[in-house]
Amino acid sequence: MEMKSFKVDEEANAQLDMWKYVLGFTPMALVKCAIELQIADVLESHGGAMTLSELSAALGCSSSTLHRIMRYLMHRGIFKQVVRGQESSICYAQTPLSRLLIKNGGNSMAALVLLESSHAMLAPWHRLSKSALISGASAFEAAHGQDLWQYAAANPVHSKLINDAMACHARVDISAIVNQYPEAFKGISSLVDVGGGDGTALQILVKAYPWIHGINFDLPHVVSVAPQCQGIKHVQGNMFEIVPKADAAFLMSVLHDWGDDECIDILRKCREAIPKDTGKVIIAEAVIDEGEEDKYTDVRLALDMVMLAHTEKGKERTIEEWEYVVNAAGFTRFTVKHIQATISVIEAYP
Repeated sequence: MEMKSFKVDEEANAQLDMWKYVLGFTPMALVKCAIELQIADVLESHGGAMTLSELSAALGCSSSTLHRIMRYLMHRGIFKQVVRGQESSICYAQTPLSRLLIKNGGNSMAALVLLESSHAMLAPWHRLSKSALISGASAFEAAHGQDLWQYAAANPVHSKLINDAMACHARVDISAIVNQYPEAFKGISSLVDVGGGDGTALQILVKAYPWIHGINFDLPHVVSVAPQCQGIKHVQGNMFEIVPKADAAFLMSVLHDWGDDECIDILRKCREAIPKDTGKVIIAEAVIDEGEEDKYTDVRLALDMVMLAHTEKGKERTIEEWEYVVNAAGFTRFTVKHIQATISVIEAYP
């Protein structure tokens, strides 16, 4: 009887877990909804907790619908419920998690949610199984008839989504590097950010290290809309052809978009751009440790699946895979510094 009860419990738990996958899109969809309704922005502007009637009036939406949305988001820990005043009014309030949804917040991650939940980025997931059966097939290209970069160049709205998301990513990860591994940029007078997007990463770095002259290097349609910033020069070009010369080259979340051969080509161009004796290439990317997991492992493995869906050959790499591409590009040695973030800092020396 005890064994039978155990099997029933095991089956029930398995079914419960499967329901989480059945409804797996719900959390992303509701977070996107919260961003588009600007719930966190309104609460922040109000300066404190708000009742359902206050919040629904400010947002201009149905109170009954908002109640259900907020009930779910509070259950997920994104917002919280508090009691206000002598009337003991039930109110909604911010949490550290909800503040990451403020569109123009300093540490906002809203742009990342809006990119990954966009129609263009969701469509390839429906082609993933078919692309897995065809060697070298790209789910994104199957969905859109062109690769991610061609699609972005032809669609300014989507290109802006990507730029905003990458800027958001930069604010999170560059701050982690500056705070935890400032030595990475010691002795560098000029730094070229290869695939630097709108220059957000360099803005943070130049502010932290004001002696650095920054070169933001990216494709023409990207740098043409990049804002001007003191200490940073925007240069357009193709990293597969030539990289502007500097004391060091910086690559953040660029190489994971490409296969090994393309990574080797990019790294070779970076090696040619830096001094042979004193230069280095700083790579800020995820490193998958298949032997030991930490609190970031789930995110890194999920990012690897994003690369599988959105690129032709891109992937998150293990330390052995990083060693291969770095050595094949002609670097004599490299070091890896793990920090409390989804990324690690890899330094490659000529």
